[in-house]
Amino acid sequence: MKFLIQIASNASVTVKEQTVGAIPFGYVVLIGVEDADTRETADKMIKKMLGLRIFKDENGKTNLSLDQVDGSLLLVSQFTLYADCRKGNRPSFTKSGSAEYAEEMYDYIVETCRKAGADVQTGMFGAEMKVSFTNEGPFTVMLDSAELF
Repeated sequence: MKFLIQIASNASVTVKEQTVGAIPFGYVVLIGVEDADTRETADKMIKKMLGLRIFKDENGKTNLSLDQVDGSLLLVSQFTLYADCRKGNRPSFTKSGSAEYAEEMYDYIVETCRKAGADVQTGMFGAEMKVSFTNEGPFTVMLDSAELF
């Protein structure tokens, strides 16, 4: 499982010219799932993401977490995080989870974040989406379960 986390001062997702999710401040999180991922993996990833202290405090140090700055989450499914570009020029996505399983895991992640008290907005699974945001810093962090657990 991969979470690409970006601090954003504003963010939105549109599908067919309709805004389906928007936040004023917080994380834009692109979520990639592979078939080997489990709910236990998702729980660990969510705990790590929500606990990250990557927002600046009054001294400019990265000491604050999402809840300490009243930030929101914009969660977007992104199978291309598992692109394999080792052969040729066309990426392979064979490591990406099947659409059905990835959607099930994505829905689980969204609901688990909401149950944890996070303000959560989403993209639309499987849709052609346009994600717009202003990356603060810029500050981007990749959480990869293969490297964390």
